[in-house]
Amino acid sequence: MELNNKDLFCTKAYVGGEWIGSDNTFNVLNPYDQTVLAQVPDLGRKETVLAIDAAQKAFKEWSHTTSRERANLLRKYADLILEHQQDLARILTCEQGKPIRESLGEIKYGAAFLQWFSEEAPRIYGDIIPSSKEDHRIFVLKQPVGVVAAITPWNFPNAMITRKIAPALAAGCTVVIKPAQDTPISALALAKLAELAGFPKGVLNVITAESPVEIGEELTTNPKIRKLSFTGSTAVGKLLMRQCAGTVKKISLELGGNAPFIVFDDADLPSAVDGAIASKYRNAGQTCICTNRLFVQETVYDDFVTLLKERVSSLAMGSGLVEESNIGPLINAQAVRKVDQLVDSAVQQGAEVVLGGEPSHDLFYKPTIISNVTSTMEITKNEIFGPVMPVIKFGQEQEVIEMANSTNYGLAAYFYGRDISRIWRVAEALDFGIVGVNTGLVSAVEAPFGGIKESGFGKEGSKYGIDDYVNIKYVCVDVNSNI
Repeated sequence: MELNNKDLFCTKAYVGGEWIGSDNTFNVLNPYDQTVLAQVPDLGRKETVLAIDAAQKAFKEWSHTTSRERANLLRKYADLILEHQQDLARILTCEQGKPIRESLGEIKYGAAFLQWFSEEAPRIYGDIIPSSKEDHRIFVLKQPVGVVAAITPWNFPNAMITRKIAPALAAGCTVVIKPAQDTPISALALAKLAELAGFPKGVLNVITAESPVEIGEELTTNPKIRKLSFTGSTAVGKLLMRQCAGTVKKISLELGGNAPFIVFDDADLPSAVDGAIASKYRNAGQTCICTNRLFVQETVYDDFVTLLKERVSSLAMGSGLVEESNIGPLINAQAVRKVDQLVDSAVQQGAEVVLGGEPSHDLFYKPTIISNVTSTMEITKNEIFGPVMPVIKFGQEQEVIEMANSTNYGLAAYFYGRDISRIWRVAEALDFGIVGVNTGLVSAVEAPFGGIKESGFGKEGSKYGIDDYVNIKYVCVDVNSNI
């Protein structure tokens, strides 16, 4: 891999300010051609305990640094990421597969969280509350929760780390990161830049492993970990939540989604097509907030599908390192099989393939549109995580709201229309944590990201994002007491 700064391509874990290896390693593969990018340490419980202990030791000093000191380090960290964005994007594309344009966007998005929370660090305000007793004074303090465990996914291996560690570090917490086994090199590159930025030893630690089970158990049961932040599947989130119960940890979970995308008959159809493509086909459909169910009102259904097919037909598959590529490979063979099975099942139940509908080669799946889909089909109940757009026809507003809300998930939803009254009605009626109106792109550093129902809880980004990393302490003082 050609990099301007080869030091960013790290193949050792980072624990307590030291780069550690292991006799046991696992391969990190390029999903485009299945070549081995690197071998990284396959660590376990012993090394995880070392990382937790290092973070606990570092917390004693880091939590007492001034907010301005933490802010300056976070800003320096962000600047280093932007300085090395080309190399970081190349690493990301090679281990994850997404087009280089998207990787560059993710690096900038990831750096923005560090910038944002560098500005929030000095604004972790407490309160003075008027007391009902004349001789009492009530103070409210916000203090860092402690050592934080961050378990991050492979689909956004840079930004999902910075989105978690930025508020944690800003609040005065220390962090142990367990990146996904498919994409550990991006996490290790971030650790290298944190080291260059000057974070004290133990403040940030990265543990790599091929199997997450043993490390996950330690992170969720070790009493020194006081907060877990996890992004991943709902099934794994439920397991981690149960494991955290024994030590009553603070938890935030960003889990699966089943996002509806609604097109009303008064929508600007070309804009709606653009929004649907931006939402669905980014990262080959491997995002938790991407469109999973496309609902189109019956009076514009045929026109919309025609426009959509025309646009999707022009999307180019290929290596993410090729500038012209729009669609990269899926992460692994299991992902391809899952997508293909969902499409086959829908066709067997009466859906029609408008475009694509099959794997292309290696780990690629053709950009796909399927019509005549109904809400009873398996494909509408499962998170597809691939470049497949199921299109469902609907008649009336209330009907589509009921269909959209008919899911255990509640992460993101989208709709297009011009009627201002309807915009307010539908935005309030959709049972999701994030709603995009006349846009297919909703992620923003300044906005609170998070779901409801079985999509999890807690907010990342925005002024609310730091709340999960602090404890609120109430101090009551009797001003007339003898000291």
